[in-house]
Amino acid sequence: MRDELIRLLQPTVEALGYELVEIECSHSGEGAMVRVYIDAPAGIGLEDCEHVSHAVSAALDAADPIPGRYRLEVSSPGLDRVLRTPEHFARFVASRIKVQLALPIEGRRRFTGVLLEAGAAGVTLQVDGSRVQLAYEQIQKARLVPVL
Repeated sequence: MRDELIRLLQPTVEALGYELVEIECSHSGEGAMVRVYIDAPAGIGLEDCEHVSHAVSAALDAADPIPGRYRLEVSSPGLDRVLRTPEHFARFVASRIKVQLALPIEGRRRFTGVLLEAGAAGVTLQVDGSRVQLAYEQIQKARLVPVL
């Protein structure tokens, strides 16, 4: 569902001048929840979220990809923003990130370290004094670690 929604909504969000960072979907007894995270070079404010919300809502109503009722939220990516694409990773080289893998490597699925490199095929992290190379296909989730 997430990937389908990204394919559906990314052109709408980009046409408005924003970057589609991530979409999260969840379900409860009251229907689905769709969270759309957007960003822009100048940052995101409430008016940006409202503007994108109206356009995304119209696109969802037209395509009707979500059965039943759903609630839509549009938000900024926050300090612990998701890293989903090679471009996201490249933008945050030298930042501290945490990564969860789909399958463990040497018994380990979670890594936290400094993002040293982000190439076309994957990333290199500095974790506990060692370099760890991970292909994008191995990464299930990745987020920035907020610096407070």
